[in-house]
Amino acid sequence: MCLAIPGKILEIHGNKAIVDFGGISREVRIDLVDADVGDYVIVHVGYAIQKLSEEEAEENIRLLREMI
Repeated sequence: MCLAIPGKILEIHGNKAIVDFGGISREVRIDLVDADVGDYVIVHVGYAIQKLSEEEAEENIRLLREMI
């Protein structure tokens, strides 16, 4: 099973972004979405695949935490 994780974009450098996943930041490709700093995105295998509202992202994060 594959899992996509929500995160918040902190910085953008060309087609790459630094995304915060609750205290852990990673570089992510953003070729597939039209996103800006401060936006929430769903990330799968290093690519942002969808933009989310803050409310959707928070709900997804809450649900992921319940699973652990």
